[in-house]
Amino acid sequence: MTAARRTLSTGTIIVLALVLVAVIVVVTGFLPAPDAGALGVRIVPVLGFVIAITIVAELARDAGVFDVLAQRLARWGRGRVLALWASVVALAVVSTVFLSLDTTAVIVTPVVVVLAQSIGVSPLPFALATVWLANTASLALPVSNLTNLLAAPAIGGDPGAFIALSWAPTLIGVLIPVALLTIVHRRTLFGAYRLPPPGTPSDRVLFWGTASVLVVLLPLLTLTHDVWIPAGAAALLLLVLFAVRRRHVLRLGLVPWSAIGLAAALFVLVETAHAHGILDLLTELAPGDHGPAALLQLAGIGALAANGVNNLPAYLILEPAAGDPVALMALLIGVNLGPLITPWASLATLLWHHRIVALGVSISWPRFMLWGLVVAVPTVTAATLVLALVAG
Repeated sequence: MTAARRTLSTGTIIVLALVLVAVIVVVTGFLPAPDAGALGVRIVPVLGFVIAITIVAELARDAGVFDVLAQRLARWGRGRVLALWASVVALAVVSTVFLSLDTTAVIVTPVVVVLAQSIGVSPLPFALATVWLANTASLALPVSNLTNLLAAPAIGGDPGAFIALSWAPTLIGVLIPVALLTIVHRRTLFGAYRLPPPGTPSDRVLFWGTASVLVVLLPLLTLTHDVWIPAGAAALLLLVLFAVRRRHVLRLGLVPWSAIGLAAALFVLVETAHAHGILDLLTELAPGDHGPAALLQLAGIGALAANGVNNLPAYLILEPAAGDPVALMALLIGVNLGPLITPWASLATLLWHHRIVALGVSISWPRFMLWGLVVAVPTVTAATLVLALVAG
């Protein structure tokens, strides 16, 4: 048994244990029935969206959408690595913003790494760009991150209210990591490469059908309050299309069972702690105003908590300390842009590392954590200060 399989098995056991504890908590009534019911109303649409958008992303990969797009980006770069770099950054940002950070970590990462290897360019800056941007660009829309979906109803009734607070911090979250990577890897990024042959999909009907669904879906995710509805419709359309054209790829593994189980269990356990007043003292952390110092404190605590225990439980635990939309956005800055340091701070980071190792790209965790610290501190700080400026 390989180390990867042992790690996966250990992770599965932990998830199953947490799910079992959560079930016991609900069945025994330790989480009061009214609280459990309210929690269900809140999280079922959120988890439904996660399932649907994961299915859409996985089937888009199987249809060759990401592979063909990456090959087209390489052609458009016309042999200039810097132009290709800009295209890859754009791909990672768009993927994260509309299809969530896990899509970028799991699907876009291997595409751009293989692309870099195929043209003889070091894949390291491209790999780091996908994992950093998967986290830092995930502040943009409610659909970009599970934490955003949880906060969005309290921030505003429509995506516009969320975007009004998130656009400027997101811009900072993209610019600082990209600028740092460009400077550090300038020798690689200011070089040249030979153009690869153009990529063509193996099934044009499947490719264009899937691409058309994505073209319609992406703008709907920015305009719709109940994002699970268009995502669910897109997933259903693609499942039907694949059932006709490529039935063998339809599998239960399309559903991210471990991620859903982990998220649901954490929801229940943290809600139980809140219901019994265990976390009431955290309300004292609520900022008294929207000044830079107060928002920096909340964002900093969120970033520390995310790197300590993972960004999802960090958000759930600290949510009571963010009593208004601006404070919630500051907390999201901490738990979305901050978890770049420890491997466990974000599930996307662990998924990303598994992918790059399988492709022969190595980076030690101490080095990863050092660079993560270098980029996380100024990114969270600058994004929070920009939020204070935008919020007035």
